[in-house]
Amino acid sequence: MPRSQIGYLVAVNNNLEEDASLPKLPLFHGPNFIGRNHVSVPDKRLSRKHIALTASPDGSAHLLVEGTNPVVVRSGELRKKLVSRENAAISNGDIIELIPGHHLFKYVSSSSTGEKKRGYGEANSDGESPELAAKKIRNQGSENEANSANKLKAEEKESSDKEQKCVEAIRGFRVSNDKLPHTFRLLKVQGLPAWANTNSVSIGDVIEGDVLLAVLSNYMVDIDWLLSACPKLAKIPNVLVIHGEGDSRLDLMKRSKCNNWILHKPPLPISFGTHHSKAMLLVYPKGVRVIVHTANLIYVDWNNKSQGLWMQDFPWKDQSNSAKGCGFENDLVDYLSALKWPEFTANLPALGNFNINSTFFKKFDYSKAKVRLIASVPGYHTGSSMKKWGHMKMRTVLQECVFDKEFQRSPLVYQFSSLGSLDEKWMAEFASSLSSGYSEDKTPLGLGQSSIIWPTVEDVRCSLEGYAAGSAIPSPLKNVEKGFLKKYWVKWKASHTGRCRAMPHIKTFTRYKGQKLAWFLLTSANLSKAAWGALQKNNSQLMVRSYELGVLFLPSHIEEDGCEFSCTANGGSSKGIVKSNSTSTSVASKTKLVTLAWQGSKTPDVIPLPVPYELPPEPYSSEDVPWSWDRRYTKKDVYGQVWPRL
Repeated sequence: MPRSQIGYLVAVNNNLEEDASLPKLPLFHGPNFIGRNHVSVPDKRLSRKHIALTASPDGSAHLLVEGTNPVVVRSGELRKKLVSRENAAISNGDIIELIPGHHLFKYVSSSSTGEKKRGYGEANSDGESPELAAKKIRNQGSENEANSANKLKAEEKESSDKEQKCVEAIRGFRVSNDKLPHTFRLLKVQGLPAWANTNSVSIGDVIEGDVLLAVLSNYMVDIDWLLSACPKLAKIPNVLVIHGEGDSRLDLMKRSKCNNWILHKPPLPISFGTHHSKAMLLVYPKGVRVIVHTANLIYVDWNNKSQGLWMQDFPWKDQSNSAKGCGFENDLVDYLSALKWPEFTANLPALGNFNINSTFFKKFDYSKAKVRLIASVPGYHTGSSMKKWGHMKMRTVLQECVFDKEFQRSPLVYQFSSLGSLDEKWMAEFASSLSSGYSEDKTPLGLGQSSIIWPTVEDVRCSLEGYAAGSAIPSPLKNVEKGFLKKYWVKWKASHTGRCRAMPHIKTFTRYKGQKLAWFLLTSANLSKAAWGALQKNNSQLMVRSYELGVLFLPSHIEEDGCEFSCTANGGSSKGIVKSNSTSTSVASKTKLVTLAWQGSKTPDVIPLPVPYELPPEPYSSEDVPWSWDRRYTKKDVYGQVWPRL
């Protein structure tokens, strides 16, 4: 398959004016080598492969000096000299001096402002296709080649135009305030172009306003980073941190925490289990904010990786009207009960003293919840308890749902960052649960073909972090390279969200047809028996090792009243939120879940979900190798490093 063009290098003189005597050098997805064959005057100081430019579909690039002589990169007023094996990030408009003061080239990204980003085969600004431009470097081109390329361009124009609408699709991700709880958002990633962080959030965007009590649930917690990233936490009077850290980290956490913070590690009754859930409960004078996300409370997770976050605010219940619980409330309180944190008393100004336990969270009205909670807690679950957790909870919820007929036998995608030790029997068990549900005529949806989105070695090597990103994709060779898994592998491709090089720590599971989604799960759970549970004793018992938490997006009935409760409506951040234009007619309609690449009409019932990867996913090629973190990799990454680091 031909590589798509990402941009090009333009030869310029010392006045930074284009040198028309040299053709533009097209840059394609992946590594591009530039050297002595690309300059007009022979220069023995240049190697044949003097620099390697690794370009990504989002327009970003990394330069690595392959030759023995130095290279200069000029970005605005800054001028940086790089010696052999040193590297630098390259942005649109930067100048590269292959030899200091000589052989100047300007990097131009196809996604830069003022230039339409092209799909493969679409014409560039000179009316050339990428194929023809590449041929002109090797051979200045003939009339026959030009005619051939133009013919190819015409044949592909229709498909290219259609694909163009999906390029950088996250630019158009705008959600009205009243629809925000129906969807989720991606976390901001440093080093990406601004468009890629459209409507994305940081930790300061969610922990905001007059918080009276915070419950922070996570696996890894770096308190020093947390307080620097969100200083507001130091001023919250009551903070409970529920974590999964080992004893070696606990002493450091105790030394770093504020005096009023309580640390708690939930019980792990079965070996090899973890507390892996990632959530926040923030209590305000007006209500509670529930946040479910995928990032550890550490710097790299909130800055360098593809992550997701959902949140919704809920009001205090009217105490004169003891509202009944709902599915969301029951699931939340059952899950919190299993954490068994030590009950404590908190004085909430203007509200009074409260015993903070799982029952406390029944005081809020969750009747407007837009998602279902899918949790796991460790134990040997039998009877009715077996249907409350893990993949059996997914099976139970989906069996209660009616989906459009088009989703019968439609495919499933599993996307995560750590692969457990699996076998074909359990994979069939898991697929059976995720294939549950019925169409309008009460016909079961039936099993769908399952795929696993998993980064390749090359994805990790060329990522924003280089091989270091692989430490957060911690699956050993013995788990990854099982023969039966080969048919599942598909690629991590995220051009439309600008996250091809931001390695995924997000975990998602979905059933789809084209760009339509039957349902979508954002969760902390990786693909493992420990996280999802395994049936035992002739399917009468579910054994789960770990704590996990996720939110399930389903087609639901919404009322177009334009009013969504907010704990911070009179202050705090409103980034990424736009006012709804809907009227107060309160006409209910059923939502349709779609990806950002959806090309249908954007009616009020259409809910876009920023699925970071492309659907349908592309299968591995014969050259692709799935990432394993305990294998040696000697081909150097974008920082000139090998793996493991020496």
